[in-house]
Amino acid sequence: MINGPREVVKRARKLRSEMSLPEGLLWRELRKRPGGFKFRRQHPAGVYVLDFCCAAVKLAVEVDGFAHNSIRAAKADAARSHFLRSQRIATTRIPAKAVLENLNAVVVRLVEICDMRFRRCSEDSPVPLHHPADGPPPRAGEEA
Repeated sequence: MINGPREVVKRARKLRSEMSLPEGLLWRELRKRPGGFKFRRQHPAGVYVLDFCCAAVKLAVEVDGFAHNSIRAAKADAARSHFLRSQRIATTRIPAKAVLENLNAVVVRLVEICDMRFRRCSEDSPVPLHHPADGPPPRAGEEA
């Protein structure tokens, strides 16, 4: 997962203590590692701060409230999504209203998305059965 410059890291730390109600409710569930996936909150990514991310499957989760309904915000969101795509990170946007109305359904859907991405990643890069570049195994009696 990517990081950001020092100023962005400082801003991310500050935002962790200033989360909105929907973000706070969602974090209370995501910190329990649903589906076995670890999520981070207010994670720096370049010049942006992601609401949540799951590094294992390269997924950014953005909780969109009323502030995201303007044209200016839509352009900024598009630029953020473009940057994240260039880093091979997918973005899913969740309306704040959905978090407030049915938190459990939101968490279930995020786990489904993570599962799909995890399966796709594991199919794209199978684990080799041996490591020919490591050389031969040690001789009998020798320590590895």
